Amino acid sequence: MKKKNRLIFVLIGLVVIVGALALNPLFSHDDIGAKNGDAEAVNGNAALNEPDIVSIDIACVGDIMAHTTQVRSAAQEDETYSFTDNFEYVKKYIKAADIALCNVETTFGGPPYSGYPAFSSPDELAKDLADAGFDVAFTANNHMHDRGENGIVRTVEVLKENGFVTTGSTVDGVSPRYAMINVKGVDIGVIAYTYETPSLDGGVYLNGVRLSSESSARINSFKYEDIDAELVKIKGVVDEAKAAGAEIVVLYYHWGEEYQLAANEWQRYMAEKTVEMMDVDVIFASHPHNLQEAEYVGDVPVFFSMGNFISNQRTETLGADKRYTETGVIAQVKLEYDRANGAVTGTEMSAVPTWVDRYSAGGKTMYSIIPLDDELEDNAVLAQSGHLTRAKGALNDANGLLKID
Repeated sequence: MKKKNRLIFVLIGLVVIVGALALNPLFSHDDIGAKNGDAEAVNGNAALNEPDIVSIDIACVGDIMAHTTQVRSAAQEDETYSFTDNFEYVKKYIKAADIALCNVETTFGGPPYSGYPAFSSPDELAKDLADAGFDVAFTANNHMHDRGENGIVRTVEVLKENGFVTTGSTVDGVSPRYAMINVKGVDIGVIAYTYETPSLDGGVYLNGVRLSSESSARINSFKYEDIDAELVKIKGVVDEAKAAGAEIVVLYYHWGEEYQLAANEWQRYMAEKTVEMMDVDVIFASHPHNLQEAEYVGDVPVFFSMGNFISNQRTETLGADKRYTETGVIAQVKLEYDRANGAVTGTEMSAVPTWVDRYSAGGKTMYSIIPLDDELEDNAVLAQSGHLTRAKGALNDANGLLKID
């Protein structure tokens, strides 16, 4: 009789355990890979011995500039500005990414607005970039000091007011040199640095202008003439981001030589040493205003120059030999991240080349970034401007320069 009762108790216990397992959300497959990556999801993942793989699509573009003619083009009758038409055809690619980044190569220093050589753009540009789908703004570039210390500070403030995560400069000079953004439950550290022009007195110079100590403290910059020590400094910021919880690190460099169609020795040296020294997963870069090659350095995808995303640099303003300034790219990197093991397990790089069409409509000069994709033949702006042949030429140029396998 005791053995029979014991068997009944065992059977009852098994039923209770099985029922608990079936009802307990800890073991639900819906929780495996939960976006918040909380402890329950991780524990459930470990219990089933299934890796929690997160796929993250990153999009990044190069130089966003606002020359004087672009600002005039954006002016509205009510004395506001709108740049929305610029991004009409590319925003679908920007919005499709899990995280989209851009180099804002202007300042929001307030009026009077101006283009080259001292950029200051209407605040509406920041709003329209956010509406186009961008999440992160790089502010480290050689024009970041065009409106002085106030311009550095106000640029960050305006971008943040419009929902951007910013990296490359700070409002106070003491905030972290990196930014952090959470994407699908994964913390991504983003870091941006710009080159300085050569200095004979040890000061910080941008475009040949010496910065005050207050301005210098607010920006992320490096000196080519002491590059090994500067790379150690940048590595320190990468390490800080990792220590603060960054699981993936995206690094942006504003480097290279203007109008060059291939990476120079400085760019290649920095890319190789960065991959060798630092725990980074992607390197994006710009400044040459032309596209340059994109390739893997070790296991890290590197876009050596993403070119101009939008500007007034083009054949009509610079001459036929500068036609490459009209072409840019939406750089795309897909990362597979294993949350259980804390490692990137797969990387794919691709690109959507772009071309800036400048044309006349309604008595105004208009600008539109055209994706050089399968819909090129049917693009309404190209049909209106009659520039389809130029766009096709830009696509050939882009494919020849990028050299992505």
